[in-house]
Amino acid sequence: MRLWTVHPKYLDAPGLVALWREALLARAVLRGETVGYRHHPQLTRFREQARPVELLNHYLAAVYREAQRRGYAFDPGKLGRVGPRRRMAETTGQLAVEWTLLLSKLQQRAPARFAQLIEIGRPSAHPLFRIVPGGVRAWERSAA
Repeated sequence: MRLWTVHPKYLDAPGLVALWREALLARAVLRGETVGYRHHPQLTRFREQARPVELLNHYLAAVYREAQRRGYAFDPGKLGRVGPRRRMAETTGQLAVEWTLLLSKLQQRAPARFAQLIEIGRPSAHPLFRIVPGGVRAWERSAA
């Protein structure tokens, strides 16, 4: 499971589809609707917030908007209720490590997409996140 800090616009088609499914799974975990993935480290930052399910709904809404922009047929019935726009703080270090991870994946899986993105020095964050100074989060496993 990977709930990317980077903006979904950077993901290739398989990455965006996987993000949609993984975010739906993450929301189900936070709702207590699953047996597995309950202790997945990617959920830590959401659990630390007030109303984590609502935040995941905001996260999913942004992924859905990106899918719509690309002409994909994601099911809008899967979107949950979102209240007023909320944002979560995330660190520059976390964004940077995820950007490196994404580029690595794209270099292998989608070289043309990798070539489009490699020159980006500062990627945009997913709209849910407000980027603040800081290092890689303790829950991040790819940096280990």
